[in-house]
Amino acid sequence: MTWASGVLSVGELAQLVRRRARKQPGNRRFLLGLAGPPGAGKSTLARRLVDELGDAVVAPMDGYHLRNEVLIERDARARKGEPDTFDAAGFVADLRTLRASAIGDEVPWPTFDRAIDEPTPAGVIVRDEPIVIVEGNYLLLNDPAWAPVRGLLDGCWYVDAPHHVLAERLRHRHVVGGRTPDEAEAKVRNSDLRNADLIASSRHRADQVLVAVGSQYRMS
Repeated sequence: MTWASGVLSVGELAQLVRRRARKQPGNRRFLLGLAGPPGAGKSTLARRLVDELGDAVVAPMDGYHLRNEVLIERDARARKGEPDTFDAAGFVADLRTLRASAIGDEVPWPTFDRAIDEPTPAGVIVRDEPIVIVEGNYLLLNDPAWAPVRGLLDGCWYVDAPHHVLAERLRHRHVVGGRTPDEAEAKVRNSDLRNADLIASSRHRADQVLVAVGSQYRMS
């Protein structure tokens, strides 16, 4: 599905989403995925689109992080953020519920609190919004746990950024989150950038690829 090409403002991107959403049959919601590596700016773009659209809401994948106590039990705390450290089955089940819902139906959706590094159940309630921005790393991953996601979305964009930009943003994120600079560097090198390479292997399944150019986005 080709949407457009060239350098577009967030307002122009929102207009593209609005036009597609208007084609939805009946009272069906329009679900747009924003996939891509950690640090690429998916959350930022999702918030900007919601602000521009006015009648949209973000349903983030991050709310499906397994709780830290579960990761510790599985000796996976250091790998937090990798595909198997999420509740993929719960995410797919809730996405199916959202897909089947009509505008006006209430669908609770978990969010993620970076301050405590834990998910928040029902952090957002999807109600009257006709447009839902589903944002997360693994929306396009083609393995048994995550593959069903792509078919539940009406469209999916891949938000990309160069590796050095990802690394810089992620180091800062981890230090702000409480890690030492050395711990942040180890997390980026040993986990985050390996995840980025894995996620990049799913890029071809996106409808469009977006890269930030200042406050705008190059779409191809």
